[in-house]
Amino acid sequence: MTHTPLRAAIAFCLLAASLPLTGAPFLQNPNRPPWAQKNKTASDKSSQPGDTASANDAGGQNRTTIKVKVNLVNVLVSVLDQNNRPAADLPVEAFQISEEGSPQKIEVFETETKQPLDLALMIDASLSAQIQMPTERAAAAHFIQQVVRPGDRLAVFGFDENVTRVADFSDRIPALQEAVKKIPSGAGTSIYDAIVLGSKNLAAQKGERRHVIILVTDGGETTSHSDFEAARKAAVRSDTLLYTILIRTMKSENGRNTAGEHALQTITETTGGAMFFPDGVGSLGIVFDQIDRELRTQYRLAYYPNPRGPADSLRNIEVNVLGDYKVRHRKNYYTGKE
Repeated sequence: MTHTPLRAAIAFCLLAASLPLTGAPFLQNPNRPPWAQKNKTASDKSSQPGDTASANDAGGQNRTTIKVKVNLVNVLVSVLDQNNRPAADLPVEAFQISEEGSPQKIEVFETETKQPLDLALMIDASLSAQIQMPTERAAAAHFIQQVVRPGDRLAVFGFDENVTRVADFSDRIPALQEAVKKIPSGAGTSIYDAIVLGSKNLAAQKGERRHVIILVTDGGETTSHSDFEAARKAAVRSDTLLYTILIRTMKSENGRNTAGEHALQTITETTGGAMFFPDGVGSLGIVFDQIDRELRTQYRLAYYPNPRGPADSLRNIEVNVLGDYKVRHRKNYYTGKE
């Protein structure tokens, strides 16, 4: 009689071992009856070998972080009405943007963008422009006072056969105005070199800022080491707006470097900037006022390119605005190198 309970226990264990495992309930807590357990069986998805990573991921272990680089493309847009005045307060629905012919979704839209400015004021100091220098300097000093606002920075450059930075980027207006008076004179005119150096200096500035070159020249390119294509690429890669003020000392095309003027206009328009042809240095103040007003009324559009172009490739942009407006914006940009 004393062996009966032992035999019964052994028989029960053998019977349990012979039962199939598939579909058998897994008891999460042996102290709770089967009907109170969660009905988790061996066929549950989380127990499949192929789903191990998912189960671990849900538990916060062995996670794999995938980093996706997405380049937001910024486009500054100047919209002018029939009277050549900035058209303000247009809604986002009025704008259409495309890349390589493919419509893009506008992710960022700002009217009168408050994005701060980094400006490179570049003044031609060659002998051909020396007769204009006193008036140029006075107009430039007034422009500095007008354009530099809290958060903005401006640097002053002079160029002849060389390009010289006479004041670094800052918001110290008196020091910048004084620097204009110290621009050295020279014999040549290195416009392409000036654009290349100005673009590189702007690209080196930190933060999400607008890059602008204000170039005052008579257009007589003579001594640059860089060529047209190098200047264009430097401006495009640094996302720089170029505003060119061309002071024509001779009204007739005879004796003027008209090919150089056309090349300079091409670079200017490619960046989304504008070319100005004042009647004389006395009109410089009016031109500077126009540039300042345009910079304060620009729209900022941004999008994630879809599809994204190959690395380090030139991509063409087109912006259209519904209505009878003149629209200026950069025509292209380079994708990242990776």
